[in-house]
Amino acid sequence: MIRSELIQKIADENPHLTQRHVERIVNTVFDEIIEALAKGDRVELRGFGAFSVKSREARVGRNPRTGESVKVDDKKVPFFKTGKLLRDRLNGKS
Repeated sequence: MIRSELIQKIADENPHLTQRHVERIVNTVFDEIIEALAKGDRVELRGFGAFSVKSREARVGRNPRTGESVKVDDKKVPFFKTGKLLRDRLNGKS
């Protein structure tokens, strides 16, 4: 499901909200998650999962085309850990 499909589904299930309002709500939720992660905070959505930021150390990588060694700088990457409810539903448990 992509963002526009999510917006359409929420709008269909909530006829009292216009598509423009639903789009603003969805964008606000995503923007707040992104902003919190950018500050290094953890975002937990009970039953769904938790977003956090992990740091990766600098390392020496390799260019696959030439085999040449390349220095890869340290960086931060987003990390998602599923919640118990989501994990159970994916595995067919109630």
